[in-house]
Amino acid sequence: MQNFHHSGICPIRDIIARISTKWAMLVLTTLHTNGAMRFNDIQKSIGEISQRMLTVTLRSLETDGLIKRTVYPEVPPRVEYKLTQRGESLMPILKMLTDWALDHAEEIMKDRQK
Repeated sequence: MQNFHHSGICPIRDIIARISTKWAMLVLTTLHTNGAMRFNDIQKSIGEISQRMLTVTLRSLETDGLIKRTVYPEVPPRVEYKLTQRGESLMPILKMLTDWALDHAEEIMKDRQK
């Protein structure tokens, strides 16, 4: 029998937990679909995300190397976010997960009402 308990930090759990949040998945999908975007455009595209939550999510994704933040030396400063190569490599997996959820959504919603 294989055990899945751990002592200390489990990198797999930590990484999956960070990319599987509702907001992280939406930010990644938004940047994948639209390319490089500014903060306000990301927020408008997603809709109900707060400024604070978007900031936290972007920082987390940047720390993990999934997105790149570029500051342009202009007045006023312009900042854009885009997926890195690592972030792009994650997108087929997120698409598979999204497709699975769409394929089974009706059945799952029915089961939840039981």
